Amino acid sequence: MSKLRIAVIGDGGWGTTLAVLLSKKGYPVTLWGAFADYSKVMIKTRQNPRFLPGIKIPQNITITNDIKKAVADKEIIVLAIPSQYTRLTLKKMTGLFAKKTIFLSVTKGIEVKSSKRISEVIQAELGPVKLAVLSGPTIASEVAKEIPTTAVAASNNKQIRKTIQAVFSTNRFRVYTNPDVTGVELGGSLKNVIAIACGVSDGLGFGTNTKAAILTRGLAEISRLGKAMGAKPETFSGISGLGDLVTTCISQQSRNRNVGELIGKGKSLKEICRHMQMVAEGVPTAKSAYALSRKYKIDMPIIKEVYHLLYKDKSPRQAVNDLMTRKSKEE
Repeated sequence: MSKLRIAVIGDGGWGTTLAVLLSKKGYPVTLWGAFADYSKVMIKTRQNPRFLPGIKIPQNITITNDIKKAVADKEIIVLAIPSQYTRLTLKKMTGLFAKKTIFLSVTKGIEVKSSKRISEVIQAELGPVKLAVLSGPTIASEVAKEIPTTAVAASNNKQIRKTIQAVFSTNRFRVYTNPDVTGVELGGSLKNVIAIACGVSDGLGFGTNTKAAILTRGLAEISRLGKAMGAKPETFSGISGLGDLVTTCISQQSRNRNVGELIGKGKSLKEICRHMQMVAEGVPTAKSAYALSRKYKIDMPIIKEVYHLLYKDKSPRQAVNDLMTRKSKEE
């Protein structure tokens, strides 16, 4: 298995972290970035100063801006690009990869235009390719520093998920398997929207009680939608559900929580995005999640309020008031 050739598509913090992890295990890794000038900086410095500062990129990782060079003859192609750019990047790969290639999505988002999960986008563009998803509470900088972390590899194919588990597992990165692709993807995507709500709570100066309420009721919303979309309810109490939700909602490094905190402090989304270098997936996913809640007729009040905060200029305090004064109900 050590001879598997792997491409990581996306030189952000998470893509770079996974490339480093794989190279340390002895896999030949190619790391692709969309911008030639930035790829040159990484080649010269052997660092990713913008997205993963302080972490050395081993010399045996090939860094390139050439998509054909990146994906040709690879057994595994890891997709680590923002959700809204996935389809465009996949179009560039058409016809360049081998039939036996496994595509692994590590992106936590939902395409806005179609409301499709990333695995669905991959299949829509590339056909019935071999497919898996890797998700969980995986803050890139912590994984890069080899802080003990867990994740879940999901695939409809048992052999594929076991292959991904074996390839990515280390003594500091423990990978479990799960056949529930829908649940794992939804948990990893929707928790970003709930994290924005937790950030708003922080920005308003609220306490632990409020955050606990958002976490638990947010998880209930995610589970309701997931069940309606065919996911297994128990997936959302696992690593890619509750585990990822807790991490993203409490971590000071969470981009989505940070966006929410700034919203809570009165900043506009336009102003926040203008100063962000990295993508906060919860921002576009709030649109997708709201659309899915309407499509499946699922009550998701926290998701709804985050959508209105981001895209309808609703005031944070009004959103809180509307959540707290809804009609009383059973848990």
